[in-house]
Amino acid sequence: MKHLRFILITAALILCVSWQAQAAGVKVIANPSVKTDSISTGDLRSVFLEDSDSLAGSHVEPVLAKGGPAHEAFLKDYLGKSDPALQAFYRSLVFTGKGSMPKALASDADVVAYVARTKGAIGYVSSTASTDGVKTLEVK
Repeated sequence: MKHLRFILITAALILCVSWQAQAAGVKVIANPSVKTDSISTGDLRSVFLEDSDSLAGSHVEPVLAKGGPAHEAFLKDYLGKSDPALQAFYRSLVFTGKGSMPKALASDADVVAYVARTKGAIGYVSSTASTDGVKTLEVK
């Protein structure tokens, strides 16, 4: 009986941990006009830090989430910046005339809708978000 209870508790903990890991994950999405199905982490960083405005021959426009677990995970995993550091970075680009502030949207649904209707848009959403109308890019 104790052995069975131990197994059940262990299984429940594993499910909770795997659910939390998936919930914190992100999907990188793009408008169907973007001519690639995958992106390297270096290219992803380059696009979102405005070092590059093209991907596989397509003009791209980065789109951010305003906050939340997917935003934090994206910043940590792909950009290596905190939100305040990223905002300061974008403000410095605007101030020096070298770039502009990317569009920032409030929810996964808003990001998906904007990316779906905006040629060249690339963004990210939580791993559980519906991505109808956009393509999900594999990050390599």
